[in-house]
Amino acid sequence: MSDLADLPELLPDPSDRPDAAGLPRHDVADLALAAQGRSRIDWADRAMPVLRQIRERFAAERPFAGVRIAACMHVTTESANLMRALAAGGAQVTLCASNPLSTQDDTAAALVAEYGIATFARNGIDRDGYYAHIGAALDAAPHYVFDDGCDLVNILHTERTDVLGGVRGGCEETTTGVIRLRQMAAAGALRFPMVAVNDTDTKHMFDNRYGTGQSTLDAIFRATNTLLAGRTVVVAGYGYCGRGVASRAKGLGAAVIVTEIDPTKALDAAMDGFQVMPMSAAARLGDVFITVTGNRDIVRREHFAVMRDGAILANSGHFDIEIDITALAELAVEVPRRVRPSTDEYVLADGRRLLLLAEGRLVNLAAAEGHPAAVMDMSFADQALTAEWLHTAGRDLIPGVYDVPTAIDKDVARMKIETMGIEIDTLTPAQVEYLSSWEHGS
Repeated sequence: MSDLADLPELLPDPSDRPDAAGLPRHDVADLALAAQGRSRIDWADRAMPVLRQIRERFAAERPFAGVRIAACMHVTTESANLMRALAAGGAQVTLCASNPLSTQDDTAAALVAEYGIATFARNGIDRDGYYAHIGAALDAAPHYVFDDGCDLVNILHTERTDVLGGVRGGCEETTTGVIRLRQMAAAGALRFPMVAVNDTDTKHMFDNRYGTGQSTLDAIFRATNTLLAGRTVVVAGYGYCGRGVASRAKGLGAAVIVTEIDPTKALDAAMDGFQVMPMSAAARLGDVFITVTGNRDIVRREHFAVMRDGAILANSGHFDIEIDITALAELAVEVPRRVRPSTDEYVLADGRRLLLLAEGRLVNLAAAEGHPAAVMDMSFADQALTAEWLHTAGRDLIPGVYDVPTAIDKDVARMKIETMGIEIDTLTPAQVEYLSSWEHGS
């Protein structure tokens, strides 16, 4: 891990007091991008009316006065609006990036210069810098943590135990992170309560399905300008993310193949009209491969060996281990060549060319802008309200992984449909009585 003092513009004082220019601690690429970043954050805010309502209430009530929050998340215009909401509620917020290629440098600059939020994020930073940024966020000695993939929580429990005792709880917003947290809890290693925001209906049903579905294909189009109609798309994993990707690829005229390890999800995919087969068979047929599993080595050496010339490889799961990049590099007879932005070409011994997008990292964030703001409006509303609940009603929770209270999930859904101008029915007193009793027969 690199010395934090080696990072440019990073103040040596671990507190969040402003520097001589009145700015909070930070390490961002270029503060001159702040005005551009603010414009883009404001644009995203237009499509996030639920989070905006929460921010306005937080500003009036100040529920986080005196609270320190450290967040390790994708630094995008949408997450910037979540940071604004927490800060409006009185929190001292420190943000670092959860992925080296997902940071929007203008957004990071705006968070520092326009909104006064301590931010440590640079697009394309190396591994040492990435972990140094996490360390910088933890230097704030947070009371609560927001994580995206469990890296921050992992570092807290392994390398930064000096601040672990002050952490009261936190939120995790990804499937991968929740899996890791449940493993920690089962092993008795988790030292504070974490709430699985990822598992709310308003997160996984909409963010994962509609957000990942649209943003993944958007990234592939930006990176390759390929036509999906008439092509064969292989989707690895049929959770909510996989469903979203598969349905949108089908809607664009692609033939879709799904690979799965879960028999129930495989059955679901088959009944949705998709071919289902092992990756060993799909590898010979696919033109575009998209991994959305949250696991490692989904596309491997034996799959590369039989793929068609020009096959496109994209990961929209989480970490850059779903596609075995090491094996791909070993099979290549030439140094990978950047043929388009976010597109690297690997030439194999028989002349076939395989195209890896975004270096195997999250393609929808590294090669595009991530989920549409209208979708993240719900996910980040969940985060904000869950943090408030943790700080009030959840203060007595023991270490473990918890679901978001159903009332929060329903409240976010209610607020969202109201902003969309949608009205729904309400139960009559007789219906309430019927549903809450057992005396009524058929």
